[in-house]
Amino acid sequence: MAAVIDTPADPVLAGLVDRVLEARSRKLSLDIRGGGTKTWYGGVPQGEPLDLRPLSGISSYEPSELVVTVRAGTPLATLEAKLAEAGQCLAFEPPRFAQGGTSGGTVGGMVASGLAGPARATAGAVRDHVLGLTMLNGKGELLSFGGQVMKNVAGYDVSRLMAGSMGVLGLICEVSLKVLPQPPATATLRFELDQAQALAQLNTWGGQPLPLSASAWWEGMLVLRLAGAAAAVQSAQQALGGEGVEPALANAFWTGLRDHTDEFFIGAAKAVDGGATLWRLSVPQVAPPLKLSGEQLVEWGGAQRWLCTSAPAATVREAAAAVGGHATVFRGADKSAGAFAPLSDPLLRIHRQLKAAFDPDRVFNRGRLYADL
Repeated sequence: MAAVIDTPADPVLAGLVDRVLEARSRKLSLDIRGGGTKTWYGGVPQGEPLDLRPLSGISSYEPSELVVTVRAGTPLATLEAKLAEAGQCLAFEPPRFAQGGTSGGTVGGMVASGLAGPARATAGAVRDHVLGLTMLNGKGELLSFGGQVMKNVAGYDVSRLMAGSMGVLGLICEVSLKVLPQPPATATLRFELDQAQALAQLNTWGGQPLPLSASAWWEGMLVLRLAGAAAAVQSAQQALGGEGVEPALANAFWTGLRDHTDEFFIGAAKAVDGGATLWRLSVPQVAPPLKLSGEQLVEWGGAQRWLCTSAPAATVREAAAAVGGHATVFRGADKSAGAFAPLSDPLLRIHRQLKAAFDPDRVFNRGRLYADL
């Protein structure tokens, strides 16, 4: 169950409540903004910008409990710097999208987008690390869900429902996150393999007790990251073979992959400017190589496949669906077929019911997830 919070004394929160109530009374739409680093993701933003950056700061952090509570407008860079002081991290490696001197994305945007980095397949998704949150719904009510402990089973899991909701259900004000210690040892190996060989090898390794942390395949090269206890990493290196990658180069590679500053994403951005589309395909890890035109990069043990192509949307989505997956337009000017994969009628009905319950007047982020939400 949700706890309804009384009118906040905090002037920033009080100002947000007033802004939402005004928008509701005037039948206006608000476009929730943090760092403004993901305006291209999902549907085209609509309505008046609602800046969350003043809602910033770490509310509480106890390293021994592995939990941090932080306000939504806090830059990810600020949060991660604080965690690093205690040797801890956000294990799912959310992309920061810091470019041109900007501080990058914010905590609220991280949760709302639900995007994770190279370690997603082994560390879990954003939603797996959300313990609780406070949100402002479209009625101007402050609601609190979940808590600040690892085990919290009371009521519906609305906290995790907000992960990936693109802000259509409400405005995230504060979130409690599970954090983890940084791994004591890491190593990166690379192997010259074609995509089919790489996928087969990843599935074989996935069934073995190896300290796998991340993987990436592109243009005939499979790169594998190991992380964990020093003895386990060393043993895995000896068992797997391959060519070791110097730590500084490895760190630069994984950071570039996480923040989308890697060579593949730079090339994809140029192609998108020329009319192509960058797709993010979510498929079973055991799915074979997809026979689609364009350039592919494979992550998450084969479960995430990036595709930069000029192929029609229907062709891409049919190929993903044929192996039990779905496809999302990550970057691209043409979103006429929808940024996210179409929903079945029962799922769409549930989405509409959730929207009606949390934001009946469609105040927040109209069209960012689906056109009629």
